[in-house]
Amino acid sequence: MSVSEEAVRVAPETDRTDEPGWEVDPDDDWALAVLATVGRQLRLRREAAGLRVNDFAVAAGYGADLVYKIETGKRIPRPEYLDKADEVLGAGGLISAMREDVKKVRYPKKVRDLAQLEGRAVELQLYDPLNIHGLLQTPDYARGLLLMRRPAYSAEEVEQFISARVARKSVFDKDPAPDLSFVLEEWTLRRPLGGKARLRQQLEHLLELGQLRNVELQVMPMDHEEHAGLAGGIEVLKFEDGSMVGRSQAVANGRPVTEPRQLRILELRYGIIRTQALTPRETAAFIEQLLGET
Repeated sequence: MSVSEEAVRVAPETDRTDEPGWEVDPDDDWALAVLATVGRQLRLRREAAGLRVNDFAVAAGYGADLVYKIETGKRIPRPEYLDKADEVLGAGGLISAMREDVKKVRYPKKVRDLAQLEGRAVELQLYDPLNIHGLLQTPDYARGLLLMRRPAYSAEEVEQFISARVARKSVFDKDPAPDLSFVLEEWTLRRPLGGKARLRQQLEHLLELGQLRNVELQVMPMDHEEHAGLAGGIEVLKFEDGSMVGRSQAVANGRPVTEPRQLRILELRYGIIRTQALTPRETAAFIEQLLGET
């Protein structure tokens, strides 16, 4: 009997790895290739051990239908699944070692692409009119925001998005460090989304980041009568070779742009926003004031 026939014969069982957030994006070619390779290795090792799908499923404590999906690259295996497979098949850590490859696949393609660009950039100019920028958010504050989404994300999706944001924070650890400029809206620092305790931790985190030599934080006060950022958020990333990429919902419907005329518009708007906002020193004093009021 073939592996697929065995999997169909056994009634599917409910498993956490089968929850939303562990599916494979059909348009993500790189992820599909990684998971196909991981699945093939798992199948070959299981067959070499003389175990049928159902035998392995029972030994590992997972449903046979799930085992089949993972071995055919249709499902992302959890880290604990790989560890259990390594133990059952006596792989000596070789299967568990695939956790790093699978971990990257869990991040959506657009997040991986963004993280790659941010990792290459030598200068980042970032303005988000709706939220504290994701690179500045603490994991707990990010969790609070994600839990408010309607329709609600599943618990697994929330953790996936948080993991992706945490992974992007490696941009702060680069050496040499890139120059990072952020403009934040005052209301995003006042509204206690997720609770005042989360907001206090977030404000403290901003003060710590603002002390880094390569980071400049500026707040756009609500009482200022001029604001060049009403058209939406702005991202401008500059690279060592002099090239640039920008993004804004007001330009090219939010798609990344590299055309000089469009980049000039984004740089112009961001530059004006910075001149209208508080200086970094004034911003630090303002955040300290908010922290005292929270």
